[in-house]
Amino acid sequence: MKIELLNLTKTFDGSPVVNDVSLTVASGELFFLLGPSGCGKTTLLRMVAGFYEPDAGTIRFGERTMNGVPAHDRNTALVFQNYALWPHLTVYENVAYGLRLRKVPEPELDQRVTAALAQVRMTEQRERKPGSLSGGQQQRVALARAAVVRPDLLLLDEPLSNLDARLRVEMREEIARLHRAAATTSLYVTHDQEEALSLADRIAVMDGGKVLQVGTPLEIYHHPANPFVARFIGEMNLFPATGPLAHALGAPAVGPDSQAQIGFRPERVILVPNAESGGHPARVIGATFFGSRNQIVLRTPQGEEIKVATPDYLGEGTEVRFTVPPEHLLFFP
Repeated sequence: MKIELLNLTKTFDGSPVVNDVSLTVASGELFFLLGPSGCGKTTLLRMVAGFYEPDAGTIRFGERTMNGVPAHDRNTALVFQNYALWPHLTVYENVAYGLRLRKVPEPELDQRVTAALAQVRMTEQRERKPGSLSGGQQQRVALARAAVVRPDLLLLDEPLSNLDARLRVEMREEIARLHRAAATTSLYVTHDQEEALSLADRIAVMDGGKVLQVGTPLEIYHHPANPFVARFIGEMNLFPATGPLAHALGAPAVGPDSQAQIGFRPERVILVPNAESGGHPARVIGATFFGSRNQIVLRTPQGEEIKVATPDYLGEGTEVRFTVPPEHLLFFP
């Protein structure tokens, strides 16, 4: 089902939390709202769910306008970050709960719950209570409970934020697999850029209640619309376009009072072996080992500091030369 949000605005205590936001989510799309805490993404999700009524603007599910339609009449399902499972019910009954509210006949209910538990690999835990499950298992139950009602729209509000790093990766793979199988239109809220880049069909980056850029993960990562998006999605080196580094790298010429910036990703920096190979001199002033990769910080003779992603670990004090291919240099007017 296609979702359209047209000029949505929501104000609390006189301050706009969502400010004139328009978005279209295609049918079957896994669409992410990404941004820092307080940017308005959860408020936007709650308006779509029907928990908040917008102060202005229109919400459409397909051809149907949803303004004023209560949450229980929207055929949506919400997955919360704290799982929100009934502690006194078994796994089976938690998943069956929404179907019982919809008065689904018992034979069909059992078939759908059994299939949903198999899909999230929780069949063997069907008679256990949530308190005896790990966080990852509880989130699987929450996903099954949402999917089993066959919603027109699946809403996910920071669903992995309470899990440790290993489980987050595991559950990202689980969500991707479930989405491919069901092809349900999904709206997913997160502040985690890795979640968004690895899962999303498209992303809307938000800040200050506004949408700053919409695009695929590749588009947003490689062609950020402004310095905020550039910094928020991955690491980014940013420098004044009037500075010596910008001049050395061949950035577009600007006037002396310009506020323009240049940027480039740490992985786009190339370390060159010697002066004969060109490049610009710098010294390593910091190095961090991440196992599969390393991040070093360079300081140029002019005092500019540059983050570099490299497969080779270089200790502090190492003298190097570097360059950035012009096609990977970003210019922000």
